[in-house]
Amino acid sequence: MSSPRTIAITGASGLVGQALTEAFAADGVRVLRLVRHPVSKSKPDEVYWKPSAGEIDAEKLEGVDVVFNLAGKGIADDRWTPAVKKLIVDSRVNSTRLIAETVAGLTNRPRALVSASAIGFYGDRGSTPVDEDAAAGEGFLAEACQLWESANAPAWEAGVRVAQTRIGIVLSPKGGALAKMLPIFKLGAGGVLGSGEQVMSWIALPDLVRALRFVGDVEAMHGAINAVAPGAVTNREFTTTLGAKLHRPTVLPAPAFALRLAMGEMADPLLLEGARVTPQRLTAAGFNFETPELGPALDRVLA
Repeated sequence: MSSPRTIAITGASGLVGQALTEAFAADGVRVLRLVRHPVSKSKPDEVYWKPSAGEIDAEKLEGVDVVFNLAGKGIADDRWTPAVKKLIVDSRVNSTRLIAETVAGLTNRPRALVSASAIGFYGDRGSTPVDEDAAAGEGFLAEACQLWESANAPAWEAGVRVAQTRIGIVLSPKGGALAKMLPIFKLGAGGVLGSGEQVMSWIALPDLVRALRFVGDVEAMHGAINAVAPGAVTNREFTTTLGAKLHRPTVLPAPAFALRLAMGEMADPLLLEGARVTPQRLTAAGFNFETPELGPALDRVLA
């Protein structure tokens, strides 16, 4: 295992990308950020690309040690109309295919492409533990994740080590699901969603950053890798724990029909369904979670 000297990140302006950029920069690693706006000579660490047009300044990626591909439209940003669903898929597939093809065509290829995916790959699996060997589930998210991961093919066909990190619910007050929950819970209006028995497989943002770096460093890390903490919980357990940490009541449930009315098609896969995903390959490779259980994880990210 050797630490990289130069890395490149797509999606560097997002929640995970920003945290990963800051962690590498703090350790003196040069970070190249792929951006969609015109790049000036005064910003040598920016690399122009435009996935929708298939455009990228590939020359700047020559000699990069590891590429982290985190680009993609947020799945909960807008109600799932047919146009939005197409954009969710295209934003992932087009960007992943472009970076994979670019990496494959470099003279000095990176030693690894660490590409984001999501635990939506598994669909609704109830409480049965699911590891990386499980088959894909059903539904829009599962289908989108399969297309997303398949777009990495040009890189691994060229001999680049490709790791597809299936990321769970990222815990951070700066973005994602927790950031949307906090104002509601702080008002004392938080409560169980639907039955409350759906399993939430989560990971604290600091552990996710460490896991991504671990995957980039360790040669044995390739293929599908579940980026989730070992301590998955039901929605009822999550609700109770978060309420206790905020010293707020959690007695106002949100019925399934109300969530479906408010959110449409995405209510079920995002809020009312779940899977007990396990990080089998990470733990087998020796990765240690700093906050494997929900209570300490919330303490850390809310501190």
